[in-house]
Amino acid sequence: MTNRIDKSIEIAAPLDRVWQALTDHEEFGTWFRVKLDQPFAPGAASTGQMTVPGYEHISWNATVERMEAPSLFSYRWHPYALDPEIDYSAEPRTLVEFRLEPAGSGTRLTVTETGFEALPAHRLPDALRMNERGWAAQVQNVKAYVES
Repeated sequence: MTNRIDKSIEIAAPLDRVWQALTDHEEFGTWFRVKLDQPFAPGAASTGQMTVPGYEHISWNATVERMEAPSLFSYRWHPYALDPEIDYSAEPRTLVEFRLEPAGSGTRLTVTETGFEALPAHRLPDALRMNERGWAAQVQNVKAYVES
């Protein structure tokens, strides 16, 4: 089993349009299904509430790492942190990177999540499996959002 997730997709839209969908907190919230409290800023906390039906009780907590327009946006978060009875704050966070590059007349988006090996052993398999599924869906969500 690998300790990283890599998903890549081609989007029929210019690089700047995909960048905007990733880094504008309201646009990100639309396709990711999260209501964010404030714009993204490097080094700053990003907080909010999930809007996925059945998961509205889950808080969004991330820290923005880098915003290098128009090619790299990254943040750290606690993967698959869905149990409101558990305090995940002492656990290491994984790193999520969105990399953009021109691809023909559109854009190639690659999402990579790393750092799973630092998670507590009992959380690793579920976090990796569920985020693998989650990113497979999210790259489709951003593609559909940007291309609509």
